[in-house]
Amino acid sequence: MSVHAILMDKGCHVVTAAGTDTVKDACRLLHTNHIGAVVIVDRENRIEGIFTERDVVAVIAHRGISCMDLQLSEVMWKNVFSCSRSTSINRLMDIMNKQKARHLAVEHDGRLAGIVSIGDAVRHHIRAIEYEAEYIRSYIAG
Repeated sequence: MSVHAILMDKGCHVVTAAGTDTVKDACRLLHTNHIGAVVIVDRENRIEGIFTERDVVAVIAHRGISCMDLQLSEVMWKNVFSCSRSTSINRLMDIMNKQKARHLAVEHDGRLAGIVSIGDAVRHHIRAIEYEAEYIRSYIAG
């Protein structure tokens, strides 16, 4: 099973922002959309950065509440961990674990093609294990 299967299930829509948007704008997007990360893209939909719930807490802790007017380009995480649609679920979970990343952007031809969360990966991994267990039960039964 691959990232492509996750995207087929959940869709490829990603909430994005521009680097010129403010921290306040990003917080509003996170809250309104009930999500944990906003991907920062340029006009050609190339990934420039990511801004997560963790980043909100970090920037407030370091700069105080006045940070709400800062542009995302000043505070976003620029080293965005990404994967492709062909990345396996096991590899995806390995990257997330090693990098301590809860969200990975999905890139295709240098552009944003989706996003996967650790919850997406776990759900699909469990689904695969359940399918395998059911297959084994059916095989044994008959």
